[in-house]
Amino acid sequence: MKKLFLIAIGILVALIVVVGLVVGLFLDSIVKKGMETVGPKITQVSITVDAVNLSLLNGSATVKSLVVGNPEGYKTPQAISVGSADVNVNPFTVFSDKIIVRSVRVEAPEITFEGSLGGNNLSKIMDNVNAIAKNGGPAPTNTATKAASQPGRKIEVDDFLITGAVVHVSFTGIGGREMTLPLPDIHLIDLGKGSAGITATDLTRRVLGAITAATIKTVANATTDIGKGAENLGKDAGKAAGQEADKISKGIGGLLKKSTN
Repeated sequence: MKKLFLIAIGILVALIVVVGLVVGLFLDSIVKKGMETVGPKITQVSITVDAVNLSLLNGSATVKSLVVGNPEGYKTPQAISVGSADVNVNPFTVFSDKIIVRSVRVEAPEITFEGSLGGNNLSKIMDNVNAIAKNGGPAPTNTATKAASQPGRKIEVDDFLITGAVVHVSFTGIGGREMTLPLPDIHLIDLGKGSAGITATDLTRRVLGAITAATIKTVANATTDIGKGAENLGKDAGKAAGQEADKISKGIGGLLKKSTN
């Protein structure tokens, strides 16, 4: 009897493991499809993901090669590129009304800032996200997007770290000047903490807002430095650089407010 009981327990454990692996395989494709379907509805730009590897047994996930495209009219091919992001989820909340994400770590993303203070790609995407958030989120159009964006489905992210990021700057106001600058770490905590949680749209708004604000501040500082050294650029180029630096300095407060409100 004891032997049969142990055999039954062994079979049950094996079934649980098999079911977990099978469900995990299906969830990989579901999460990937959700990101590539719901994401563009929130940002109004293309979002592609090479792969999502999810393990329900330990609550870990890896998102590989996530690329956020640029709005129409911009020449650079993408706004944000992430080689790999590691996510740790409470596995018991995956199918609940509120998914609890313990941590997200994004290493060495590449961000592109194209344009000027009067208009740039990141601020345009932020405008898109803010407009969707104001309307209550994207309208689901099929089963996959309904599951990912239903109103009752909330998210909590306890720790969100973006580290080692760089921004590729392409100015239209200083003769097409280009440069690559390091960004300071971006660390967000307790997003959606509490019973209410936040929606996918709100989470996107908070994270993208932080990225946009950090990028604009970094670009503004670099542009101001260019303006200070404008005498080395020649009279006409120096004048253009100084004007652009002055515009950035005067408008930075409003633009940062716009990206985070």
